[in-house]
Amino acid sequence: MVKVNELRGIIYKNGLSQCKVAKKLNITPQTFYDKMKKGVFGSDEISIMIKELNIDNPLDIFFAEEVT
Repeated sequence: MVKVNELRGIIYKNGLSQCKVAKKLNITPQTFYDKMKKGVFGSDEISIMIKELNIDNPLDIFFAEEVT
């Protein structure tokens, strides 16, 4: 499960919009928003975001355990 709020913060810190990140992932903005809502991305998409957004701690963001 993706920590969506942290990912949003990183996108903002990089001066990007979710729409621009969607373009980098070669998906539509609506698909990106849907994936953010579900908190699930494919491994290729995660890899691109780690690189493009200069994410230092990808495990903490993309592979967070859901607290029940």
